[in-house]
Amino acid sequence: MADHAATQAAFHDEQLKPRLDQAQTGIGHVFFVDAAHFVFGTFLCCLWSFTRIFVRAASGRQRFNVLGAWNAVTRQLVAVTNTTVVNTETMCDLLRKIAAQELVGPITLVLDNARYQRNAVVQALADSLGIKLLFLPSYSPNLNLIERLWKFIKRRAIYGRYHPTFTEFRAAVEETLDRLSTAHAADLASLMTLNFQRFEDVSLMAA
Repeated sequence: MADHAATQAAFHDEQLKPRLDQAQTGIGHVFFVDAAHFVFGTFLCCLWSFTRIFVRAASGRQRFNVLGAWNAVTRQLVAVTNTTVVNTETMCDLLRKIAAQELVGPITLVLDNARYQRNAVVQALADSLGIKLLFLPSYSPNLNLIERLWKFIKRRAIYGRYHPTFTEFRAAVEETLDRLSTAHAADLASLMTLNFQRFEDVSLMAA
């Protein structure tokens, strides 16, 4: 645990924070990248009730996949969606979509070590587009800002809600995605800050 905390701290201080500091001054852009797989089903939430509440359950296990890149400074989401699978081709589509924005300055993508992201095809395309891939240390979701966004979307569109069909389920997720920069902007301003959980001082209790 101590070694992992030290690795995360070094990554944050030496690689991630300098790029974020530059982006905040207008020099370049930093995107946090990850995929979310929204599964068509019933997801409960917690509430207080004097009577028992029954929640209808949707049938099926279809998935609506979103591969997203969250701009840490502008709080804009660039995304590629499908209902099949997220793979190397999906990742390449996202790289091209980011490049098409014609942003000024260096572009850095912060992402985990999933094989569809860390392979020769993706790295070659990123290099040709002038995009830097910055891979997180293993087991470091706390340093990937977009993880917070996926939890937010699930709370808004899925938890405690019944969607009779997959079409309606997908529409609910897409509506939340479409309103991130408008109706949800105030909530995301306080949620998507650049403060990251650190583990150097975490106390461990033996079971």
